[in-house]
Amino acid sequence: MGLIDLLTGNTGTQVADQAENKFGINRNQVLALLAVAAPLIISYLRKKSEDNKEAEALNNALDKDHDGSILNDPSQLETRQAEGGSILNHIFGNDKQNVENQLSQNTGISIDKIGPVLAMLAPVIMGYIGKEKQQNNVGSGGLGDLLGGILGNVQTRLSLSNPVL
Repeated sequence: MGLIDLLTGNTGTQVADQAENKFGINRNQVLALLAVAAPLIISYLRKKSEDNKEAEALNNALDKDHDGSILNDPSQLETRQAEGGSILNHIFGNDKQNVENQLSQNTGISIDKIGPVLAMLAPVIMGYIGKEKQQNNVGSGGLGDLLGGILGNVQTRLSLSNPVL
């Protein structure tokens, strides 16, 4: 299953449904956010994986906490939301507020709801990457290529200055 299949299929629908129910956000807006945010998160992770220490930390996190089980168990979406916030803080670092502002402007979702929805999405993305990592037997040295392959399959190029939507 590709990332687009994940986001447009059952998992994306479950994230959208939970976000709609919990935050009162229009389901289509949530799906639009997922379509932009997932590749953006992966592109940030890919950039981080260029640093050996970051690649090793990501590899360890994937091995320890992100085996892909969340993709088959939607009940984890809400229970892992706090973890998702920590993931986003690490991925985006000082850019987090800017990323959230850009996503808010481009999706019409209010800034106070972007972070919580992204926090629901982050463990899903990490689970997807972890599952791909296991299936392809990738270690920390191959994470950049794995993430690049995922992005290539999405065929989306994103930058903060020119988000797609």
